[in-house]
Amino acid sequence: MIKVLLVDDQDILVQGLKLILGAEEDIEISGTANNGKKAYEECKWNRPDVVLMDIQMPEVNGVEAAAKIKKDFPDIKIIVLTTFNDDQYIYDALKNGASGYLLKDTSPSEIAKAVRTVYNGGGLIHSEVAVKVIDKFSQLANETVNKHIDSRVDLLTEREIEICRLIAEGKNNHEIAEELFLSQGTVKNHITRVLVKLDLRDRTQLAVFTIKSDL
Repeated sequence: MIKVLLVDDQDILVQGLKLILGAEEDIEISGTANNGKKAYEECKWNRPDVVLMDIQMPEVNGVEAAAKIKKDFPDIKIIVLTTFNDDQYIYDALKNGASGYLLKDTSPSEIAKAVRTVYNGGGLIHSEVAVKVIDKFSQLANETVNKHIDSRVDLLTEREIEICRLIAEGKNNHEIAEELFLSQGTVKNHITRVLVKLDLRDRTQLAVFTIKSDL
């Protein structure tokens, strides 16, 4: 079972998600919280697999909570579910370790799919949001001109750099495997080694690193 923590200050939304997601055979609602501070406490004591969390909440917002949760509990996956389709919110949430960013008009089936996707190590971003992510990454790429490139780049092989580029383009393991004529298992092993070499948590951080390093 995938243990999911629901975090939102709108009780009606939390109860709705609890009812909908809780009906899925492979998903269990392990707890709820109405702000980022309580979300962190829930993660500390109950260790959910996935946190489905709003951004704008009292006391501690979702972006701040995501950073703290990922710092202390790096294995917990975070999906931001919000009404805010804002460039800086999106970038800050992904930078702080969120594996998904969905808008609240996303269908229940897509939310359940996102939970399964991030639980299994993937990432899922709402189509409207994806455009803004690409634009932000392009901006980051332009800002890297004439800047110092991270020395950790030298640790990577040519094949690993190829995979980093494809991840930054938003491709999943299956698509990377097809493009490079590798098995999905081989791609997964490459990604694991790269994350260890670069001391990064997940694919999102790796995509940001790739753009910043102008790979």
